[in-house]
Amino acid sequence: MTHELKDWLNSINFTKENLSGEIKSYPPYIINRCLSGHIDCVMYANEMNMNHHLDKDLQYSFYLNSLRKRKRFSPWLRKDKVTDLECIKQYYGYSNEKASQALKILTQEQINFIKKRLDIGGSK
Repeated sequence: MTHELKDWLNSINFTKENLSGEIKSYPPYIINRCLSGHIDCVMYANEMNMNHHLDKDLQYSFYLNSLRKRKRFSPWLRKDKVTDLECIKQYYGYSNEKASQALKILTQEQINFIKKRLDIGGSK
């Protein structure tokens, strides 16, 4: 039986049930990423990032035995998507970084003007 991500996280955070029998399905990178979102787990996640060469079993055991039992939940950290960024990039020929800087100084009226200029009609 292979375990899902939620099973691994529940085991590490709350139940403290050892699931090392199916260690092949343990995703170390994803677990590190999920735990790094909690203030009390950041240092542990950083330690595992520095020691990424360790076996999956050792990484899992480290988390299982080091972290205190606690309900931890946080949504997946994602970068915010800027809706008008593509229009600015296309209109001025800017990179992502320059377009995001330009968005900070452009007014909504100017952005709407750019959108109208780029609108070529037809169905999308």
